[in-house]
Amino acid sequence: MQKRRASSTIPFGYELAEDDVTLVPVDKQLDTLRDMVELVKNKELSLREASLWIEYETGRSLSHVGLRKIIENGRLDKESRELSNG
Repeated sequence: MQKRRASSTIPFGYELAEDDVTLVPVDKQLDTLRDMVELVKNKELSLREASLWIEYETGRSLSHVGLRKIIENGRLDKESRELSNG
């Protein structure tokens, strides 16, 4: 599922399509992010440990603060609901 770009920042788990307007999901990044969010929520990893692991697995950095914001605002939950309703 593609979504429209809303700001100058490309969200983690997406890359810019050739049209410079549409965001295309990167499955490996999103899968790794989902796994790490679950581990953080279950208190198996800290935010810092999870952000380091995300960078190791995907090659794209995500700060512990950025990861915390993704968890707090429920971005992954919202996107999962959109996909299932889609």
